[in-house]
Amino acid sequence: MAGHRFDVTWIFSLFALFFLRARCFYLPGVAPEDFQKGDPLLVKVNKLTSTKTQLPYSYYYLPFCQPEHIIDSAENLGEVLHGDRIENSPYVFKMRERHMCNVVCRKILDKITAKAFKEKVDDEYRVNMILDNLPLVVPIRTDQENAVVYQYGYHVGLRGKYAGVSVRLVGIFKYHKDPLSDSARIVGFEVKPFSVKHEYDGEWNEKTHLTTCDPHAKRAVTSSESPQEVEENTEIIFTYDVEFQESDIKWASRWDAYLLMADDQIHWFSIVNSLMIVIFLSGMVAMIMLQTLYRDISKYNQLATQEEALEETGWKLVHGDVCFQASNKL
Repeated sequence: MAGHRFDVTWIFSLFALFFLRARCFYLPGVAPEDFQKGDPLLVKVNKLTSTKTQLPYSYYYLPFCQPEHIIDSAENLGEVLHGDRIENSPYVFKMRERHMCNVVCRKILDKITAKAFKEKVDDEYRVNMILDNLPLVVPIRTDQENAVVYQYGYHVGLRGKYAGVSVRLVGIFKYHKDPLSDSARIVGFEVKPFSVKHEYDGEWNEKTHLTTCDPHAKRAVTSSESPQEVEENTEIIFTYDVEFQESDIKWASRWDAYLLMADDQIHWFSIVNSLMIVIFLSGMVAMIMLQTLYRDISKYNQLATQEEALEETGWKLVHGDVCFQASNKL
């Protein structure tokens, strides 16, 4: 009989385990996605942020390259509370296909757009992008044993003798390949920005080849050679390069790299703002409590006075006159 009970329990446990396993699911937006070679990789853009001003701006507030139609992405609760503004972008890559010197668009700055670029460069604003739910990071090598830390987003530009805008992006996509199939999963999204003043011969058209970037010779200028200046009537050409690197990092561990962040600045504006809100709300609650207590105490005093007046009846009301008359007779 004991063995029979054990067999029944064991069978029931297997059934429950199979049922729970069959019913498991991933939360929306966090399920792994497999990509075949050549599949499109859609890059989304997020708000422009700065650790200096703490005031976010929409990505298309600056005259960056735009897609044909700007579409807002459906955001989850965490993204809404964080104030994110996720939109589509003109950057479309293909899985495990390397590209070099791809021209995104050409812009000519006027007085207003040049001023906007300069202000965002001075305020150290960063561009944030998302690929397969992974935020963009910039690898930074430290002096300690050549270690690598990461920074959220890349700077709009760097300030030197003049404002240099980051117009050339080198995207490094890390993927983990399935050993049993040709599919792979994205496990890293790194970008190296460069400020490059692209040049070309003749007049600009869709078939124009840049002389500062030759994909056949695998040559491209870097930010140290000819930075892109931001002035009125300046021509800016945005380009990008794509590299794919196979990685041993599994999809479940792809967020471990984000623990090594180099952004250790203290957000004084947010701290002061939070303290002011707390003090203001505490003052309002204190005033409401004091008014409520004052009203309750006044009502209590009125009731006590009325009860004392009702208790003084009969001889208590005339005892003063009686004592006064008796003293006069004496």
